[in-house]
Amino acid sequence: MSDILIFCHSDYCPPAHLGTVLQRLGLAYQVLRVDQGELSAVDLDRPKAVAIMGGPMSVNDPLPWLRAELDALRHLLKRDVPLIGHCLGGQLLAKALGAEVSAMGYNESGWQSMRRLDQAAPSPWLTHVPADFSIFQWHGDSFALPDGAQALLSSRWCAQQGFSWGDKVLALQGHPEMDEALLRWWLSDASKMLDASQPSQQSKAQMLAEVSSKMAALNQLAAGFYRRWLGLAGLSSPALP
Repeated sequence: MSDILIFCHSDYCPPAHLGTVLQRLGLAYQVLRVDQGELSAVDLDRPKAVAIMGGPMSVNDPLPWLRAELDALRHLLKRDVPLIGHCLGGQLLAKALGAEVSAMGYNESGWQSMRRLDQAAPSPWLTHVPADFSIFQWHGDSFALPDGAQALLSSRWCAQQGFSWGDKVLALQGHPEMDEALLRWWLSDASKMLDASQPSQQSKAQMLAEVSSKMAALNQLAAGFYRRWLGLAGLSSPALP
């Protein structure tokens, strides 16, 4: 089993740019389809770093594998394993830490500008973050802040966009792992789910406008998150792309 595990929940939410970063570093990783029961065969006392990806379901859905994943995350939290959650993954971390995850009543999608909330106590997770930046979004649920967590990010449509908990946990509401191929796949297969008349959603054209430059900035932002996550696990390289 690899030192790095990636929990996935859907064909539509692969590691994407996270996988690219790990491959460039020559770091082996194992993708587990938690929704297909692959978590049951894993020794959770072995991994050194775990990433939790997104998915179309809600953490509140009555799915047995979701309960099993929450139990697994609680075990990893007790082990003090570096964890990074993306969208559903961030919501799962929030719920594993005892916070509420609930429907917002609308969807937030597209490139959304972020506001930092850590000015009073700057977070080491955000040392690489520029003054103005966006993270790609596609969600209708949002997490509350767990007890003991530090709020990191907020957007116009979602008050809690990210938090850290302890030294080794980062939960994000957005999709820093996005790459251009994945974005175009989503827009090809799921654009019917969009409603650009909602002010919280961008149109397909808005999402694709200047997409190469936006994606390059997002990839750089994501690399900073992954650099810290891997470093906390003793797995990083000083030349992380």
